[in-house]
Amino acid sequence: MTTKSQTKRSAEPLRTVPKGVMHVPVTPFKDDMSVDYATYEKLVDWHVRQNPSSLCVVLHIAESVSLSKEEHKKLIEISVKVTNGRVPVIANVSMGGTDHAIDLARHSEKVGADAVICISPYYWPVPEEGLYEHFMKVATATSLPFMIYNSPIFQGVSLSPKFLVRLMKELPHFIGEKEASHNFEYFIEARKATQKVRPEFGLILGVEYMIPSVSLGGVGSMSIVGGVAPRMMQKLYNLCAAGKFGEALPLQDKASEFWQLFKVEYPAPIKVAMEMMGRPVGPVRGPMRNLNSEQKAKLRKELEALGVFDGSEPVGW
Repeated sequence: MTTKSQTKRSAEPLRTVPKGVMHVPVTPFKDDMSVDYATYEKLVDWHVRQNPSSLCVVLHIAESVSLSKEEHKKLIEISVKVTNGRVPVIANVSMGGTDHAIDLARHSEKVGADAVICISPYYWPVPEEGLYEHFMKVATATSLPFMIYNSPIFQGVSLSPKFLVRLMKELPHFIGEKEASHNFEYFIEARKATQKVRPEFGLILGVEYMIPSVSLGGVGSMSIVGGVAPRMMQKLYNLCAAGKFGEALPLQDKASEFWQLFKVEYPAPIKVAMEMMGRPVGPVRGPMRNLNSEQKAKLRKELEALGVFDGSEPVGW
């Protein structure tokens, strides 16, 4: 039975993507590769206590494509229950099949998520009209605020500004896009086009590039580094939000250095770094590979050089 704590949402429905640093928890696994739900509860609570703008849960850093749908659903439910309205919870409902994505979206609404986010279907080379139908069906399956995730690097298709506007005109609860093309021409054109329709439409940049996001009119970044160095990422956002981009530049460079370490065979390096910070979350599931001892030693030296162990960041739970 769903309890009140499991269905508690933020006081008001989201009208845009929350501004700031969005955190994205990983999925902890036990040595037998089963999901470690108890550790996940601790992890979600830890993320919330770092004062993120919101949580985006069971995303690809959480190895969503390696989870069963039942595991995926349970992690969304735990996220809402543990967060308990302290910050908005945005649930990833991306699936290769439309009906599966709809099922996840409806489950997310049932258990109390604040919004859903959806990427283009995996594997299938879907033409634009097919993508339109897919997103419309997922978005209209619930009353939850809806976000799109644009990731042409991995998906092989980019959702054009014109496409976004077409959806916006049909979906008043379409609140924003996670933009992960790292193409700032696209970012500018998407912002221009969407703000003409709805000024509060929010563009959030994938990973750690806060200065480009905020300076170009974005709401912040979806941070991978937030699981290791949340205070640095929050300071970086605060400087950008205050328009102090020159002062923010050294932190932006540092955040980028973290990302360069973490993106190789991710999320394995992120999980190792979290363990080094006193928050062990177990191995990764195949086909991703765990770091060997040599790789771990190298990562520790690189993190030491970045000052992550100097006491400026939270250690343990």
